[in-house]
Amino acid sequence: MDNAATLRLRMDATGASPLFYKVFVLVAAGMILDAADVYLASAVNTTIIQTKFATLGQGSIFLSSGFLGLFFGSLLAGFIGDRFGRRQAYQINLLIFGGFTLLAAFSGNVWWLIAFRFIAAIGLGAEIVTGFSFINEFAPVKTRGRWSASVSMIANCAAPLTLLLASFIIPNYSWRTLMAMVGVAALILWVMRHNFPESPRWLISQGRYDEAEAIIEQMEVARQQKLEDAKEDLAIAQKVSPGRALAVAIVAVSAINLIQYTFTSWMPTLLVRQGIQVVHSLSFSAVMLAGAPIGALTGAILVDHLGRKKVIVSAFIAAAILGMIYAYQREVTPILIVGFILVTVIYILMASIVSVYMPELFRTDFRFRGTGIANAVAKILTVFTPYMAAWALARFNANLIFIVIAGIALIAAVTVAFMGPETKQGRID
Repeated sequence: MDNAATLRLRMDATGASPLFYKVFVLVAAGMILDAADVYLASAVNTTIIQTKFATLGQGSIFLSSGFLGLFFGSLLAGFIGDRFGRRQAYQINLLIFGGFTLLAAFSGNVWWLIAFRFIAAIGLGAEIVTGFSFINEFAPVKTRGRWSASVSMIANCAAPLTLLLASFIIPNYSWRTLMAMVGVAALILWVMRHNFPESPRWLISQGRYDEAEAIIEQMEVARQQKLEDAKEDLAIAQKVSPGRALAVAIVAVSAINLIQYTFTSWMPTLLVRQGIQVVHSLSFSAVMLAGAPIGALTGAILVDHLGRKKVIVSAFIAAAILGMIYAYQREVTPILIVGFILVTVIYILMASIVSVYMPELFRTDFRFRGTGIANAVAKILTVFTPYMAAWALARFNANLIFIVIAGIALIAAVTVAFMGPETKQGRID
């Protein structure tokens, strides 16, 4: 067995060490900011339109600028992470996001806000690529799905909390105060991540065995099984070609991003269009988005027990059905109930696909590029969703949005069912 294979096997045999817990906490903190930003943008967009700081069309451009920034950030992170290292990509992205979100809080007009939002989103686009892939490469193999999805669960606690915070901060202070708070929090985390370790799996793929071994030795302090056990017990992940893996990742990630961003980004605005005031719309949205951490927790529990494909395919089908039911609700109570269940299912998918399944589809030397390309395609598609939503609201009603959500979910379910490999508890190269 060569040196690389031995180091990989030792990595597979490690348990949850203090070093892993440090990585987990810092990654989860970054993902909280990532999740918070989605709802920050939604709340800010609703407010700047309501207060005439921006028109409906300019609000769509504001949202689209964020999605376009996420596109470039995902691509750049993928290539930087695979070429120069995970840690390098991870630190740069947070500095960009924090700095330009803080600048956005002082925007003199909507066009400066859009410009700063675009650049900040470049940093944010890198965060989601690097964060989940980092956990995937550090986590114990047998519980990798649980740990990866747990990051998503923790992060998505930011969903209802951000909107509740927005419902207090924006009316009493302003949307600028909210953006400044997020920007400062990101810069504080950037300082805390100064001594973040490099991924041993990436170091092995680069032939830097001594550096990889030094990190693996720290992780072996709490080692849970012997190398012999790792050889016998760990399954081999189903292998598919890089092209097929990329195709499955693009469809699955694009689908869940389109569903999640369309529904959550426009939720407060849709409620305002139904005559609900901004403060109440944000509060109602927060109630529905309480399903986000519950969904992520459910995904974390299920992926290592039932397998990735069963959870993903079932949840996509459920999202399609619930989206159609939600479209025809007109009273507040059923809107809240169905919306809550739909959000729960959406975040089962977010936890299962983005944080677990997608990084597992790719080998280490292509993982950041694969996840980066898949995320980039998803983000560029979401650039157009604000315009579609604005067009539907101006000419029709919200029903069209949810019909599209249902169709996208069904296409993704079929793709994963027939093309996707099962990666449950499989070794990753």
